[in-house]
Amino acid sequence: MRNSWVDQHSIVLWTRTTAQPEMTQAGPEFVAIDREQERLWESTLSEQQLLQVQMPDGARLDQMKGACPGAAGEVRLIYFPRNSETLKRVTDWRITEAGHDFCCQWKLDGLQAGTRYVTVVEARPVGRKEVTAVLRGGFETAPQPDQQTPHTFCMTTCHDYIRRDDDTGHRIYPAMTRLDPDWMIHAGDVEYYDKPNPYAWTIDLMRFKWARLFALPKVRDFYSNHTSYFIKDDHDTLKNDCWPGQKYGSVSFEQGVRLFNEEQFPSRTPRYTTVSWGKDLQFWILEGRDYRSPNTMKDGPEKTILGAEQKAWLLQSLRASTATFKLVFSPTPLVGPDRNSKTDNHANETFEYEGHQLRTVLSEIPGVIVLSGDRHWQYASVDSQTGLWEFGCGPGSDRHELGWREGDVRPEHRFLRVRGGFLSGQLSYHQPDSQPRLLIRHHTVDGEEVSRFEFPQGSGNH
Repeated sequence: MRNSWVDQHSIVLWTRTTAQPEMTQAGPEFVAIDREQERLWESTLSEQQLLQVQMPDGARLDQMKGACPGAAGEVRLIYFPRNSETLKRVTDWRITEAGHDFCCQWKLDGLQAGTRYVTVVEARPVGRKEVTAVLRGGFETAPQPDQQTPHTFCMTTCHDYIRRDDDTGHRIYPAMTRLDPDWMIHAGDVEYYDKPNPYAWTIDLMRFKWARLFALPKVRDFYSNHTSYFIKDDHDTLKNDCWPGQKYGSVSFEQGVRLFNEEQFPSRTPRYTTVSWGKDLQFWILEGRDYRSPNTMKDGPEKTILGAEQKAWLLQSLRASTATFKLVFSPTPLVGPDRNSKTDNHANETFEYEGHQLRTVLSEIPGVIVLSGDRHWQYASVDSQTGLWEFGCGPGSDRHELGWREGDVRPEHRFLRVRGGFLSGQLSYHQPDSQPRLLIRHHTVDGEEVSRFEFPQGSGNH
């Protein structure tokens, strides 16, 4: 079970029915494919060949190590405020189907603001009465926008089954759980289609990778029990640095978008939004793939990552906000600095026009801080021209660190650590009606604090 898009009164919950309670542990491994073969085969082989060349002779996908094959079932959801079970609501039974990878979603409305909810998913075989599986979890709704509400949140990015740091999942999940976050954001690259074992050249292989990752106990348990928001980026849309109109193996960009947006994660249209978590903190979630121009397009006023409609919404809603802290969560950097070889984000010259426009406007709005996914190192930066702050949370494991040299500190950097971990934020009040403070910290994969920045800026920064 996982959730997304919670606000004061609504949420979307997701579940999937499977043929077995745990992933396959004893199955065969995928055939190793080198990068030269990957580049050649993904664009030349048929859909059936794209699957078969990666598996041992005679093996089926649902037998491979890590497989978590779906199966048709009937599911229903029970939910209620943690302290008010008498308000329990029970949905009708629904049948899961192969065409949607046996996934089911519920959009819940009419919820109480600032409330912890208990959720129970029950499942049974189609046409039978006895319940054969029960999954318990929960979530928390956002408090009313006029309330002073201290709270804690976490942020992560860049996960991958093959680069996890524990057999049962990423170590950051119990570390984040110890902070007891009220909400968290996964800022994209939740999984990597274009990395081996297997390369996800088909829809079935993409589904295999999602099921395998979220069957890991640490991952599954965390998302069953925490209010979450999911952003997608290039690797979990199609492939590295992708844009509309491209293909990867047999899968089109549009198919990859639909798989993430409508099937494997809680759905919402559009996939950008803003949520007030009390009076003093409001955050924005950006969609960085669906509306973007090709990286190869000549830069200028028409070249965009956000698209005209999302950009207009972002700027208008930021200017209208009265929150003390306005946090913009982006799947890719706006400030950086980034590597000279990259061409995919607003910190690169390829999107310099829109990047400069956004940095200029965002820096003029009091309280705006950007929090970026995508980069495989941890950093805090201040744009040298506009003074806009940006934090990069770093990848979900030390094994996933890449792309920057430790010690390569640029003028923009206020903090740099080329390792994995996560980011946390804590909004606090030293006394009622006092000025709110926002503490942003980088952590190691095991939760150790390695940086501390306090806003409004003061002696707490280092």
